[in-house]
Amino acid sequence: MSEREVLLVVHPDRETTREAAREVSARFAKAGIRLRVLDEDVRELLEADGGVGADCTVVGQDGDPAAGAELVFVLGGDGTLLRAAELARPARVPVLGVNLGRVGFLAEADSDALSDTVQRVVDGDYRVEERMTVDVTVSVDGVEVASTWALNEASVEKSSRERVLDALIEVDGRPVSSFGCDGVLCATPTGSTAYAFSAGGPIIWPEVEALLVVPSNAHAMFARPLVVSRDSVITVHIDPDGSPAVLTCDGARHFALPRGASVRVVCGKVPVRLVRLWDGPFTDRLVHKFSLPVKSWRQRHARGGSSPA
Repeated sequence: MSEREVLLVVHPDRETTREAAREVSARFAKAGIRLRVLDEDVRELLEADGGVGADCTVVGQDGDPAAGAELVFVLGGDGTLLRAAELARPARVPVLGVNLGRVGFLAEADSDALSDTVQRVVDGDYRVEERMTVDVTVSVDGVEVASTWALNEASVEKSSRERVLDALIEVDGRPVSSFGCDGVLCATPTGSTAYAFSAGGPIIWPEVEALLVVPSNAHAMFARPLVVSRDSVITVHIDPDGSPAVLTCDGARHFALPRGASVRVVCGKVPVRLVRLWDGPFTDRLVHKFSLPVKSWRQRHARGGSSPA
């Protein structure tokens, strides 16, 4: 059997993350699983206090650092996991997140289950599911000038706080609505619980194959979120006589958009693979991550006597 390797991606700015990283490295080393890390600073972090950093391979972020790894193990919040997904996607390597941030909706486990999570990886006791992505292209005067992708969302936003973004939304080559706004988000079902949710969009279950369009603070009578087919083509046109804008994908990749630019969003050709440990339905994950109340007001406030009228 070939040697097993895991790429460890961490957010090293918090002490809890550093402690978790050292625990993970020690447990994997004991199980005979080698670690890769992205830079020398992380290796030194793992080596501190008698750790096993010297046994890590520093692979850097250039090229294809996840190629050949069994999975990418992420310690941090959703931002860290999104950065890890960018590394894992070209090699089709699955990503496993342990939440050390706040909500951590993309993470499969919380910090209190860290040891069990590592053991599940050691035992190979996990499954992998694929999540839709979007492919994004930017055109100016009919000429493609940039291309990128996103797991959560592609967001077209005004580049100046003082100005309004004038945008036209097209679906499948047909205009739907134009308005002034702060921005327009094009999200996947995975991204429906992220920025799109904060902007007032609906939550879409991951197994629903669809794309979501959410205007942000639009000055219009009709500016409702749209849920369209995964086969649809969404285009956001920037008014040539209006203000410039900026395209941001997953909060990480930024592109300046001149007046008259068009942003085309379609279902991505390459999905992101996420490790799943637990078989519970998405509904339970939603309730847990957002701490949703599932009991009535009377049940939550009952104190053994009759409830107030």
